Amino acid sequence: MKFPLYFSRKIAFSKDNKNNLSRVIIFIGRLSVALGIIVSLITVSTGFGSKKAIKERLADFSGHITLRSTRSNSSYNTSILDNQGLNIPKIKELPDVESVQKYATVTGIMRNEHSFAGIIFKGIGKDFDSLRFKKFLVAGTTPTVTEKGFNNDVTISQKIANDLHLKVNDSIVTVFSKADQKPIYRKFKIIGIYKTDIKMIDDQFVIGGINHVRRIQEMKPDEVGGIDIFLKNVNDIDKDFPEIEKLIGYKNYAEKATDKYPQINDWISIFDTNIALIIIIMLIVVVINIIMLLLILIIERTNSIGLLKTLGASNAQIRATFINYTLIIMIPGLLYGNAIGLGLILIQKFFGVIKLNPQNYYVSTVPVDLNPIAIISISLGILLISGLALIIPSYLISKISPVKVIKYN
Repeated sequence: MKFPLYFSRKIAFSKDNKNNLSRVIIFIGRLSVALGIIVSLITVSTGFGSKKAIKERLADFSGHITLRSTRSNSSYNTSILDNQGLNIPKIKELPDVESVQKYATVTGIMRNEHSFAGIIFKGIGKDFDSLRFKKFLVAGTTPTVTEKGFNNDVTISQKIANDLHLKVNDSIVTVFSKADQKPIYRKFKIIGIYKTDIKMIDDQFVIGGINHVRRIQEMKPDEVGGIDIFLKNVNDIDKDFPEIEKLIGYKNYAEKATDKYPQINDWISIFDTNIALIIIIMLIVVVINIIMLLLILIIERTNSIGLLKTLGASNAQIRATFINYTLIIMIPGLLYGNAIGLGLILIQKFFGVIKLNPQNYYVSTVPVDLNPIAIISISLGILLISGLALIIPSYLISKISPVKVIKYN
């Protein structure tokens, strides 16, 4: 074993540390490391967890990537998807694509004796993924669509249900209108109530059979207004988007789930800035405390430094000894910090202790993401940066004269 590492371990585990000033300083240093780890872990896990949860909610409702006709523009009344150049079978064969489902939308007004609500009626087909949507249901179920005839069952949001005082098995009249035509009335039966916590979705969308939209929009039985594409991983949206764009034809366009609601996308991007800022602040606090710890240890062990120099140890060896000594002192702080931080994160993950207002944060509980790479990187990063930061203050050792130290004693 090399001398610096051997000697640093000897003094780190020496019983002499239990009755002198270094005991308090070591405790403060370890405490700062532990707090830095805890705050960094919570910041990263909740920040990344929130980003992922919001993206997944957006994507699971309307697809990770959506195809629409260029004639639709930003209208909620979808135009007919153009089949020229559109290669759905090829899209399904892409390795990251899990499923696709067709839809069409039209705007309308639900009304009863209590109130009224402007809605977007999203017509779904028999390929609708009810299992994916199940996580949003708070009561009932989703319509079973065969695309033969008309199914009058609909699933509405909890927000619309509360505004219109509706519950499962109630009926509601919906009015659809087109330019220069008489209003079209439809009576639907509420068979399910959902909640996504995304205000722009919960305020408007009603799920029902696609044939109602086809009739109102005067579409043919095989025509659709759009295609929802679901990927296996929400983080692959940016990677797969260019490949999908090549297969949709020039009269259609593709849109990412996060781009549909730019205000949400802008809000999500703030997380990256906040995460970086908090980690930098914690890192500065830890480094300052560790440097102070090193300097105090050097001052306290001036006699030992003088003796080591007298015995022939070089300044580089002594500096390495004290840097190793300080890093060894940090290890209990790292272990306790990880244990406490991960414990708090797991409690939140499984019990959802901390709640949020979904109108402001788009989720009802603080989501967490346990990423092993991020967890390990935080500990190793703090340890590495602290080690590098100790190099310059360790040069104080070279200023200590063994002759003066021995003469003073």
